[in-house]
Amino acid sequence: MKLGILLVVAACTTSAPSPNDWRVTGGSPGNTRYSPLDQINTGNVAQLRVTWIYHTGDLPADGHGEIQATPIVVNGVLYATTPALAVVALHAENGSLIWRFDPRTAPNAPRTPPSHVNRGVVYWADGADQRIFFTAGRRLYALDAKAGRSILTFGDSGSIDLKAGLSRDIDDAYLVATSPGVIYKDLLIQGTRVGEEEGSAPGDIRAYDVRSGAIRWTFHTIPRPGEFGYDSWPAEAWRTAGGANSWAGMTVDQGRGIVFVPTGSATPDFYGGARAGANLFANALVALDAATGKRLWHFQTVHHDLWDRDLPAAPNLVTLTGHPSPIDAVAQIAKSGFVFLFDRESGKPLFPIEERAVPASNLTGERTWPTQPFPLKPIPFARQALGESDVTDPKRFRALRSGALFTPPSREGSVVLPGFDGGGEWGGAAVDPDGVLYVNASDVPWIAAMRESAAIPPATAAARSGAVVYATACAGCHGGDRRGRDRAPSLVGVRTHLSVDAAQDVLESGRGFMPSFANLAGKERRAVLEYLGYSVAPGDTVSRLQRPMSPYEFVGYERWRDSTGYPAVKPPWGTLSAIDLNTGDYRWRIPLGEFAALTARGVPITGTEQYGGPIVTAGGLLFIAATQDAKFRAFDKSTGRLLWEATLPAPGYATPSTYAVGGKQFVVIAAGGGKLGSKSSDTYVAYALP
Repeated sequence: MKLGILLVVAACTTSAPSPNDWRVTGGSPGNTRYSPLDQINTGNVAQLRVTWIYHTGDLPADGHGEIQATPIVVNGVLYATTPALAVVALHAENGSLIWRFDPRTAPNAPRTPPSHVNRGVVYWADGADQRIFFTAGRRLYALDAKAGRSILTFGDSGSIDLKAGLSRDIDDAYLVATSPGVIYKDLLIQGTRVGEEEGSAPGDIRAYDVRSGAIRWTFHTIPRPGEFGYDSWPAEAWRTAGGANSWAGMTVDQGRGIVFVPTGSATPDFYGGARAGANLFANALVALDAATGKRLWHFQTVHHDLWDRDLPAAPNLVTLTGHPSPIDAVAQIAKSGFVFLFDRESGKPLFPIEERAVPASNLTGERTWPTQPFPLKPIPFARQALGESDVTDPKRFRALRSGALFTPPSREGSVVLPGFDGGGEWGGAAVDPDGVLYVNASDVPWIAAMRESAAIPPATAAARSGAVVYATACAGCHGGDRRGRDRAPSLVGVRTHLSVDAAQDVLESGRGFMPSFANLAGKERRAVLEYLGYSVAPGDTVSRLQRPMSPYEFVGYERWRDSTGYPAVKPPWGTLSAIDLNTGDYRWRIPLGEFAALTARGVPITGTEQYGGPIVTAGGLLFIAATQDAKFRAFDKSTGRLLWEATLPAPGYATPSTYAVGGKQFVVIAAGGGKLGSKSSDTYVAYALP
């Protein structure tokens, strides 16, 4: 059986890309997540065994952390990130450490250590010059790939501030990059993650010179005067509007010089009264000239988004052969469960897409877009609607607004299915050379409820106690017991890993999914911090940022669960599908993941909610972790039949990679856990045949 073309040498030498490597997080610049390796195949995968384990050793003091990174492997060296956002280089055949870089000790290290997730790193080489790029907090770092040291000639002593060069000043608004950028020749093209609330940063796409860090081009996802799409916003919106950012990663057609950029929603997420219009280029797949940043074509998948329907993953490049002549296509999965398929060069849809009428909002001042695009094929890979007979909590269902896919958020609460986290999510899809797309999906409902915004209290108003402020402003997301739920982390013992200065910054400016609470009086912010266990000097929280105020605010992220704690909808709650993109038809679909307690009671496999995605190989296999049950599985890609599974130290909420060193094929997965109430771990686990 073949293993690839060449065996690799563990030494880090310059060479053409090898089929034994996994050089980018998506496996290839086209983000296929496909490997030509076939030593591990359908006939022997059941023999897979753990071959090495690497512990990063840097979980936070409270034991909660996550690893969402896909390791890359170049010439026998594996590069990955840790829960504390360090970068490690390991010998890929045995998991032993070569070097470790900690941004907390680098020049220009931030006052407060960054604490977001990271999904991988970028490799670039030109002769002996070999570099690793990664992000932590607001900074983009360049490292020597051989030694793990900062390249001091890049940017400012080895890193650059992602805030620099944006289309407008963002003050202290949240700005990080969770997904790695992409390489085109000597450019690193990078997106960002921004906040979800009013006052968030804009989503400019920047291309940086890989040697100097200088910005070579910028694409404004919120257009300026004279730019295409400017009239899809209120006049001068670019001066204050935020979002429309590409947080999920991008894909490059190296031959054509096209970078495909998926974008997220405009902010604030759930009320758009101040951003009337379709809001280009939010929620769009944008094809740019990779050398210049010039727009070639775009398709907006949601107009005037009110549902947090970010495009959640980098698209997949695929060549369709089931036609009179081959078609080079780009496939984009969506949180909604849709797959959008386009000709790469023209942007022409390869299956019909209809604009259909959707419900109007009942919130004052909101002007929903009257139609939304619906692809006719493939049919959605996740449920998009439910009725009373589909839920386990019919009483609440009758009190909620429900029905159509694009039912707007409301005061009574609207059912969002698929939920805010998909459907499709950042784990993405994989495609094989036959044009089959493999995608997993969560299939649980969430609730989108709004309320009138609280007025900024007058300076003379009596301050509420910390417990009252917490119950009013925080418990909806973090829970009355402070233990967190859904997207919101636990706040129990938060002061052990988040400084008082950082906590004050979060309250004033927001972070990620958490909005700013600058509307709280300084004394009330101090009271809630003291309620959480901080010691705050009396004058430390009296300043107040001035944010624009919508008439409505989001109540909080809520997965809809019933009294048993399971999703309040009949299973499946998570699936894995194989879709033939030549025809738009499904080859198979199965539930993915199980709850042991339900299985023990004789309940058929339900599937679970998922984070992370699949990879596919020439050995006829599909590998995926992603599920709440902490299993890592291999399926026959032709049939969906389970061939192998192993239990991880914690759920593998990440996408695996596969590579070969010294004639042996490995499969590696980050087992970090930490989401959905699951345990955390600091572990990478690699498997191989005995």
